[in-house]
Amino acid sequence: MAPKALIFLALFSLIAIGSVADTHESDSGLVLNFYKDSCPQAEDIIREQVGLLYKRHKNTAFSWLRNIFHDCAVESCDASLLLDSTRRVLSEKETDRSFGLRNFRYLETIKEALERECPGVVSCADILVLSGRDGIVALGGPYIPLKTGRRDGRRSRADILEQYLPDHNESMTVVLERFNNIGIDTPGVVALLGSHSVGRTHCVKLVHRLYPAVDPALDPGHVEHMLHKCPDAIPDPKAVQYVRNDRGTPMKLDNNYYRNILDNKGLLIVDHQLANDKRTKPYVKKMAKSQDYFFKHFGRAITILTENNPLTGTKGEIRKQCNVANKHH
Repeated sequence: MAPKALIFLALFSLIAIGSVADTHESDSGLVLNFYKDSCPQAEDIIREQVGLLYKRHKNTAFSWLRNIFHDCAVESCDASLLLDSTRRVLSEKETDRSFGLRNFRYLETIKEALERECPGVVSCADILVLSGRDGIVALGGPYIPLKTGRRDGRRSRADILEQYLPDHNESMTVVLERFNNIGIDTPGVVALLGSHSVGRTHCVKLVHRLYPAVDPALDPGHVEHMLHKCPDAIPDPKAVQYVRNDRGTPMKLDNNYYRNILDNKGLLIVDHQLANDKRTKPYVKKMAKSQDYFFKHFGRAITILTENNPLTGTKGEIRKQCNVANKHH
């Protein structure tokens, strides 16, 4: 699937909390509006670039949202996901869990715009988080006031990635435990999985529910659509064969996902489990009824996720390019 994993926040709803707490430091060492003196235009530049890129390439927003999950869930929110492989170390981007992750070059586009304005100031870790935040808004989700001040890590965590990132066919116990370990409670996990309301799933990740026999838990009408999109029992991973996660509102982050999975139209095993496990089903039902309830818990979860063990102060570095660590002579 992909290297760093899902998404989380603290107190808000659809409206930003404003600037009352601009200088309030959290336990993580992060603050709201960290760049207000060193690069006052930083967040505006990121927002502008996200908007321009989204107009040209709609699927960038899915990528930015997914980046938060895959980077921040794996030990630290430090942009280790973005590092390329070296002769000795595999990139997180190239692991099986990162299957389908793409559009990394557009983060470099944002980095270049920031470097022109404020060279060597804004970290790739903050770019990853803030582009994800603005991507959520582009998809119709809530604006989440996220703190900044992260610095960039210098090493890939491909070797430990699977200890942190739950796979799409893990048990619900494993999924809950992985996120509970970084402070995300059960409704937060249910809300994070609401990210499956946008984007698409490659047939490689679905065929075990279709071949050699159809999973009886799937809605028969939905099976017909899935078989049409995934006609091969062994699909080519490089082929453009996929199913939209939500056929009704595929480009919109909303609570339609929860109605779909209650109707047995979830594509992945984890979607089916979420709707049927006694620990998560009550929250699925609440989120299916109330988008505000979904957004509230989604925001909290994204906040917690993005504040997971960041590098701050003198730890880490500010990369010159997001895909390579700085050279130290």
